[in-house]
Amino acid sequence: MISIIFEVTCSLFAWLSLYAFFCCWNKHRSYEWSCRLVTLLHGVIVTCLSGYIALLDGPWPLTHAGSPNTSLQTHVLSLTLGYFIFDLGWCLYFQTEGDLMLFHHTLSICGMIMVLGLGKSATEVNAVVFVSEITNPLLQTRWFLREIGCYHSILGEVVDFFFVFLFLVLRIGGGALIVYAMVTSPDPIWLLKAGGLAMYIVSLRFMVEISCFVRRKILKKFNSWRSMRSMNAPVKTNGHLAAH
Repeated sequence: MISIIFEVTCSLFAWLSLYAFFCCWNKHRSYEWSCRLVTLLHGVIVTCLSGYIALLDGPWPLTHAGSPNTSLQTHVLSLTLGYFIFDLGWCLYFQTEGDLMLFHHTLSICGMIMVLGLGKSATEVNAVVFVSEITNPLLQTRWFLREIGCYHSILGEVVDFFFVFLFLVLRIGGGALIVYAMVTSPDPIWLLKAGGLAMYIVSLRFMVEISCFVRRKILKKFNSWRSMRSMNAPVKTNGHLAAH
């Protein structure tokens, strides 16, 4: 357990050091810019690692919920735990996030601490990390595109599409399968099952916000298309086409 605490502490220090480096490197940018660079890097690294564990290294989370932690699972969760502690502290200090995101971070931290302390159930928690973090790089890319004025482009449309698609398929669809495996398995403790259900409810709440965003975007595009169509339509005057 002492080695895990040391590993989490090193992870926290590494993310803090990386943030400090980005702040010095981007002095003309905001602190949020540097923090989101850290978040982007964490999302890419942890998505690759947790995806490798869930899909290739195993054990399979839908059939082995509650199984003992592997060393690789422990390393990845320690790395992620250090990041979430850093990010929660940053959000609280700068007061940039609402209650829902703070609750999400708190649940994540408590869940990882519990799994690392128990020495089991990292299989399903690692899978939750994978389906949750896979959309994070796209979310951060979307923010950076806004900051540099390139969001309203084909690239912005592609990023939005894949963000919504992956969120619905993996975080909502895949997350439902993982939570079902946790709840129906006799091995995970009840507190971890309750935490998994709470995390999924948070994801559903995020889905509502994303659905509202998609609806606004579709309506905006429809209204823009209708305006362009009305502008290009020939104008009739006294039953005859107006001269151009």
